[in-house]
Amino acid sequence: MFGSLLNFPGGVFGDFERLRRELDDVFGPVGQPSSIRSVAPGAFPAVNVGRTPSSVEIYAFAPGLDPARIEVNLDRGVLTIAGERASALPQGDDGAGARQRVYSRERGSGRFMRAISLPDDIDPARVQARYRDGVLNVSIARRAEAQPQRIQVQ
Repeated sequence: MFGSLLNFPGGVFGDFERLRRELDDVFGPVGQPSSIRSVAPGAFPAVNVGRTPSSVEIYAFAPGLDPARIEVNLDRGVLTIAGERASALPQGDDGAGARQRVYSRERGSGRFMRAISLPDDIDPARVQARYRDGVLNVSIARRAEAQPQRIQVQ
């Protein structure tokens, strides 16, 4: 029952969420994360972090960005992803002297940065970053000594 209230198009909860985003734009975000592993609601880009036996995989969902303007840094076990998403909103007047107004803005713009704490067994010398179809994939190899090993029983 409550799920339908949250997902109802134009519902009151959607209006509250839109108001919160607009207030965050004016006054800055209120509920900042309390640690490096937590994020504020609506953090951009959304990320998935996983591990394979040979690597740590990070997927950042950031459509519409120029790959040359995305900054990926790895320093002391913390991966940072930063960049800027340009605004697609009209600026100034429409050429006929009338000022354009925006009535709804659901896509954020401006500078962004995400920091992701990584496990101790990564190899910072073996990192690859690829951006394709709006998804940034950062693959960081794990050290050989951290790989699972089969032990011969004698």
